[in-house]
Amino acid sequence: MTFAATSFAAENWPRWRGPRDNGAAAPGSYPSVWSDTTNLLWKVALPGKGSSTPIVWERRIYLTAPLDGNDAVLAFDWNGKSLWQTKLGPERPGKHKAGSGCNPSVATDGNGLFAYFKSGTLAALGMDGKLRWKTNLIAEYGPDKLFWDTGSSPVLTERDVVVPMMRAGDSYLAAFDKATGKLHWKTARDYKVAFEADHGYTTPIVTQFQGAEALLVWGAEHLTIHAAADGEVLWSRDDFNPEKKANWPPVASPVIANDIVVVPYGRGMRCHGIKLGGQRLWLREDTGSFSPSPAVWKDCACVVNDKSRVDGLDIATGKTLWSVALPKGPGIFFSSPTLADDKLYVARENGSIYVLRLTDAPAVIAQNDLGERVSASPVPVEGRLLLRGEKHLYCIGER
Repeated sequence: MTFAATSFAAENWPRWRGPRDNGAAAPGSYPSVWSDTTNLLWKVALPGKGSSTPIVWERRIYLTAPLDGNDAVLAFDWNGKSLWQTKLGPERPGKHKAGSGCNPSVATDGNGLFAYFKSGTLAALGMDGKLRWKTNLIAEYGPDKLFWDTGSSPVLTERDVVVPMMRAGDSYLAAFDKATGKLHWKTARDYKVAFEADHGYTTPIVTQFQGAEALLVWGAEHLTIHAAADGEVLWSRDDFNPEKKANWPPVASPVIANDIVVVPYGRGMRCHGIKLGGQRLWLREDTGSFSPSPAVWKDCACVVNDKSRVDGLDIATGKTLWSVALPKGPGIFFSSPTLADDKLYVARENGSIYVLRLTDAPAVIAQNDLGERVSASPVPVEGRLLLRGEKHLYCIGER
């Protein structure tokens, strides 16, 4: 990582939860307060309702959105100017009030862009927006069968783009060559679990296991590690719902810190700490998150629950280090929290964005109202905060 001589670190945000898959930015200075007249650098209208989180590579911003009834990837420069828009075929609109056909985020390795849509379209583009290849996983492997809208984002290994499909009866992971789109492997991931628990909306994490590249996958009440080379299951743990409670779909993705996997589950009522490839270290049955994935601050997992509270859990022990009550308001939390400048940005569905100071005694230090619904996660890069609302993309930064 190279640090610039200014107040921020030059770093990309190449996928949904950032460069370390933990919702945390490199050190830098980020604003706490903004409005239409304060710290709003620019705002651009989007062509349709999408819920995906933007990504950033070398000061270029990429996101998905419906465009004239089609799935599309859009690119903007650092000043919000549209660079290109690539249509990828007819969209399949979302049915959840907060969802869309464009929920998964784009992923990039700097050489190409990879996007997946509810329509089943998986596409690879050049950084210039030109289509390299595309395929349709629904046409090839059957309908997704999910109650709600596709939420899992594609992830990139050294060789492949990997897409999880977690659904009733025929779940799988599939890896496609990034350059050609050729299927390298497809691994079944079917488990007999309680009703709806096999409907998954989580995103895998690319990690290292036993000295080799691997994929950590959470869904269907199983935490599994797969070899990136061929999809083989290397490790599995399954004691997350011994009571076999129904209607517990996994929505929040896990996070890894210090070789410990923090797994929220149980519709926001449980949180597990699992040694990577090993035993369970702790279990909390009084806190957790349903939709938001935790962010990592130092040795703490920041967990947003639907009771308008953020709990800071010690990653090693699961003990509560601090707890902050958020101001009451309409709507719940779909967006995942993001950490920047020792501050946690938490977006409520109604567009209220709370800023928590985590140093000293953690507390809410600001509330900013976007004026439109928010499902995407805040993205902090180089002193700027990108916020994707239902209708606009906002860029916040100190003037």
